[in-house]
Amino acid sequence: MANRGPSYGLSREVQQKIDRQYDPELEQILVRWILAQCGADVAQPAPGRDGFQQWLKDGTVLCRLINSLHPRGQGPVAKIQASTMAFKQMEQISQFLQAAERYGIAATDIFQTVDLWEGKNMACVQRTLMNLGSLAVAKGDGLFVGDPNWFPKKSQENRRVFSEDKLKEGQSVIGLQMGTNRGASQAGMTGYGMPRQIL
Repeated sequence: MANRGPSYGLSREVQQKIDRQYDPELEQILVRWILAQCGADVAQPAPGRDGFQQWLKDGTVLCRLINSLHPRGQGPVAKIQASTMAFKQMEQISQFLQAAERYGIAATDIFQTVDLWEGKNMACVQRTLMNLGSLAVAKGDGLFVGDPNWFPKKSQENRRVFSEDKLKEGQSVIGLQMGTNRGASQAGMTGYGMPRQIL
């Protein structure tokens, strides 16, 4: 995994396209939120894409983040430990991803472990963290720390209840989307294959 050489041709073009999706401004917002959410025991990362990746790579910051979104003592990741061994780091990242899915992030919005660990798709990592922040703000359970304006607002359900009389009244109305056949006739139409008469 880590011994992969440089890519060429189409693989290089694809990787460059993925790298262009990374947003440095979004990185700053996410760093501010994670530092505010996790508290003083998390160190500040080096600026830039590589610094952000190295900061999150071992999974400890991510596990502390997801635990901070739950009541004290009820965090989904029980054991958080810094390790230099690759499989331990990847295990902690996958624990974060499972906890994020249980928290409410859609499976399609979650990055793969190698996206972060190898730094292949850091834009996808940003999107996952952005969705996590938006969901934490939308839950409104008082566990979110930071500025709610950092994240886009999630849509809320707006259920409407109509009475039986209103529903029956709506059945008798023909909406304009359905169209009408009033006044329709075939007058003036010519048969197939005949030239059009222009007068």
